[in-house]
Amino acid sequence: MRILWAYLKSRIWLLLLLGLWTAMWAAVLYLYETPVEAAGYGALLCGAALAVFGAVDFSRYRHKVLLLESLEGRAALLLDHLPETGDLRERAYQDLLRELDDTRRAIATSSDAWKRETTYYYTMWVHQIKTPIAAMGLILQGDDTERGRELMAELFRVERYAELALSYLRLDGGSDYLIREASLDNILRQAIRKYAPLFIRGKVALDFRETGLTVLTDEKWLQLVVEQLLSNAVKYAPGGHVKIWAADMRLYIQDDGVGIAGEDLPRIFERGFTGGNGRLDKRSTGIGLFLCGQICKRLGHTIAVESQLGEGTRVMVGLEPPELEVE
Repeated sequence: MRILWAYLKSRIWLLLLLGLWTAMWAAVLYLYETPVEAAGYGALLCGAALAVFGAVDFSRYRHKVLLLESLEGRAALLLDHLPETGDLRERAYQDLLRELDDTRRAIATSSDAWKRETTYYYTMWVHQIKTPIAAMGLILQGDDTERGRELMAELFRVERYAELALSYLRLDGGSDYLIREASLDNILRQAIRKYAPLFIRGKVALDFRETGLTVLTDEKWLQLVVEQLLSNAVKYAPGGHVKIWAADMRLYIQDDGVGIAGEDLPRIFERGFTGGNGRLDKRSTGIGLFLCGQICKRLGHTIAVESQLGEGTRVMVGLEPPELEVE
C-alpha cells in the first residue's frame, strides 16, 4: 500500500490530465449524441488498455523502489548495480552519485594514507623516546637523594604518557589483541610492582587481596587498564588508602581520595573530558579513562565507576566471559 500510494502521487499530473481528457471526450460524445453502446464499448477498450499499462508501469516502479531500498547501507559498494533507466533525469542523478562516490573514495584514500603515515611516525617516535627515558632512569638510579627521587618520579610519568600515546595509536588495531586465559593476580602484581614507587612516594597504603581468578582476556591490554586505574587512585588519594579485591568475576579498585563530582560521572569515559579534578590538575588529558572504556569494550569487559566528592572512588571491571555469537 505504501508503494502504491507513492506511485499514485508520482503520477498525479498524468492522472489529472487523463481525467480532464475523459471529461472532454465525454462532453464531445454527448454533444454529438453518440450512442451509449458505442461510447461504452470505446470506454471499455480504453479502460482495459489503461489498466494493462498502469499495471506494467506500477510493477516496474515497485521493482525499482524495492531494489533501491535493498541497496540502502551498501550504496557505496553497489553504485554500479543501480537499476537501469531510460529516463534522462534519473540517469543524470545516477551519474552525479557516481561522481560524488569517486570524490569520496579519493578523499578516503588520501585520509587513510595520511592516517597510516601519522600512526607510523608517532609509533616510531614513542619507541625512540623510550631509549633516552631508559638511559635517564639508569643515570638516576644512583642518585638516592630527594631531588633524584623527584626526577625519577617525573621520568616515570613521562614514560607512562609515552605508553598511553602508543596504546592510543594501537587502540583500533584489531590484530593487536590476543584473547586467552590469564591469571588476574599476575596482572595485578605486575601493575602494583610497576607503580610501587608512586605508592611509596605518595604515602598511599595498599590493601591487595589475591583473587585466585583466571579470566579470558588480553593480558597486556587489561594490565594497561589496571595501571591507569592505579595511577588515578594514587594521584587523587595522596596519603590515603587503595584497596584491590575481586568478587563474582568483578575486579574492584577503591580509594578514599577526593572523589568525582556527580555531574562529572556520566562523562568520565569521554575522550578528552577532565571534569572538576582535571581543572585542579592541569596535566590531566582526559585520555586515561577514555582508553580504559574503549579497551574494556573491545575485550568484552565492562567498567563502571561509583564515587562521591570528598569520599573516594570505586571502579568495577566486569570480567565475565563475553557471550559469543555463533554464525
